[in-house]
Amino acid sequence: MKSPTTNCLPLLCLPLLLAGCATIPGGGPAGSRATVAILETTDLHGNVVSYDYYKLAPEASIGLERTATLIAQARAQYPNNVLLDNGDTIQGTALSDYQAIVQPLDCTETLAIYKAFNALGYDGTGIGNHDFNYGLAYLNQVSGSQFDVDGVTAGKRCAGPAFPQVLANVVSVKSRQPLFKPYAIIDKRIAAVAPDGSEVAATLRVGIIGFTPPTILTWDKRWLEGKVVTEGVREAALRYIPEMRAQGADIVVAISHGGLDAAPYSPSMENGNWHLARVPGIDAMLIGHSHQVFPNAASTVPQFDLPGVDKAKGLVHGVPTVMAGLWGKHLGVIGLSLSWNGKAWMVDKAHTTVEARAIAAGRDVVAADPAIAPLIEAEHAATIRYVKTPVGRTDFRMSTYFADAGDVSAIQVVNQAQGAYLQDYVKTNLPQLAHLPVLSVSSPFKTGSAGVTDYTDVPAGGIALNNAADLYLYPNALYGVKVDGAGLQAWLEKAAGRFNTIDPRRTEPQELVNTGFPGYNFDMPASAELRYEIDITQPPGKRVKNLRFRDAPVATDQEFLVATNNYRASGGGAFPGLDGSNTVVAAPDNNRDVLIAYIRKQGQLTRAGHGSSRSWRFAPVATAGPVVFHSAPGKEALAREAGLSNVRQLNADDGGGKGFGLYAIDLAR
Repeated sequence: MKSPTTNCLPLLCLPLLLAGCATIPGGGPAGSRATVAILETTDLHGNVVSYDYYKLAPEASIGLERTATLIAQARAQYPNNVLLDNGDTIQGTALSDYQAIVQPLDCTETLAIYKAFNALGYDGTGIGNHDFNYGLAYLNQVSGSQFDVDGVTAGKRCAGPAFPQVLANVVSVKSRQPLFKPYAIIDKRIAAVAPDGSEVAATLRVGIIGFTPPTILTWDKRWLEGKVVTEGVREAALRYIPEMRAQGADIVVAISHGGLDAAPYSPSMENGNWHLARVPGIDAMLIGHSHQVFPNAASTVPQFDLPGVDKAKGLVHGVPTVMAGLWGKHLGVIGLSLSWNGKAWMVDKAHTTVEARAIAAGRDVVAADPAIAPLIEAEHAATIRYVKTPVGRTDFRMSTYFADAGDVSAIQVVNQAQGAYLQDYVKTNLPQLAHLPVLSVSSPFKTGSAGVTDYTDVPAGGIALNNAADLYLYPNALYGVKVDGAGLQAWLEKAAGRFNTIDPRRTEPQELVNTGFPGYNFDMPASAELRYEIDITQPPGKRVKNLRFRDAPVATDQEFLVATNNYRASGGGAFPGLDGSNTVVAAPDNNRDVLIAYIRKQGQLTRAGHGSSRSWRFAPVATAGPVVFHSAPGKEALAREAGLSNVRQLNADDGGGKGFGLYAIDLAR
């Protein structure tokens, strides 16, 4: 088959033979067939190159520069192709923060990741929830948009990507119009095969429509409140897909930044794609947000075992669907088989294929596309120089390899910084609340969900900005909430959902960690003043025992101020009682900046003072069989240094093929 880029002049009614390619209106003679690859990247989070800015080291398992190699291979296999991104593109690395906060882009400059997208010839993108993290003014600038919203100065259009960005379910309060174009229709020249075996060229009108989680109004309330409103994904789809068809879209691809959830539909639900797939007129669905890989026949992720979901074939209610992981680790490929019936292109689902192709096979990784890194060489180098800025020192290693077992070496200093800030803020600005005790919670953001290198790891010695960013990954704002003892108990109970329920009588190995519960939702205090036990032989919601503050039981009506972040305080993670209504402090400073200032003030961190004060422990219980968990291999000494004498490595290779080691924890000790 010849390339679809063959120059064929359109001619009404009669075919024109040119270089062996016949151009025919529509799709050619009835019965003509074509396969078009819909290629997806998602949740790149600013990872343009294969580099870990937090560890200041190359990281071959991530990066668009390696996904680019898979893109080239897929294009060679499928000359008819459409390249799309699902969102969560502009936030997530030190490079992202550098361009948004440290050295903001000039209006004439193109964002680093969009330089790469332009070079790779993306056809369109959606918008993810994290793309709102830096605010509407920044998103307006780097996307080359002209948002008609309060707080965004009207002016000239800045440099942006060279492709359409679509988002159908976020609307300006001011104009009552969608923030971005809700959809776009892209004319793609494709090569098809006529019934007689000859090649014909046709124009395929590809409609793309974008959706983002409506819960952005909660997560980024500080940027979005009063400026935009959201619509449910089903409502927006029902509104615009008939319009897209009327405008001549031959196929419709939904670019929906969310996962799958079969709970009763709500217009505000975070992961509405299980319901979206039932909207008539969607031919393919690109999903994301959950940082999972779909299809994957071996997956144990609950959302892929829902009714109507075929995790082997990549179908959701019969709609070809792909989710390409995160950070450029995978490329989603839907080989959409089409047939022309003389009037319209029809999707042949029986011959359509769906797969997520990995950049790594075992320990072998595809080579990087050499054209990508030079595009952002200056930005990359400037980011590295910036993150090397020193802020303090530590006499102990701070890591999250064993955070699920109780290591607080990377947690306590964050809590100390947040707590000290909130206490000072309240004393100065809210003296009427100064009598309330201040607690702080934070979570281990990096717990291996993205691979064996996905852990916070700050070595003893000098602390630089990159280390602070490793300790606190996201550009959250510090918030303070007022809770009573019952609310505190409920908060900690929700966080204890990180663990599976353990049956002490079972002799076979039992997994400690519920991998469906993200580490970033495992909120924990780290203070000598607050103590409690987690009894994981009990079901979720009934695990927190002996909750005590300053050696006295916490009363249900006892009041506290708790330092956290805007995501959690505004309802992120669906923690009971945290919906924004009990927020008393919405600080002007980000948690990471608060942490950096605290480390600078302390100068020298010590394990005794900043890395060993645990608030929680597992309730002691003897188990007939081992309780196991997975982490990077060869780290048992770190568990010992953290005081976890009940942790031991069983095997340096857990057999999962991803490089993790297998550990056991003795819950009786």
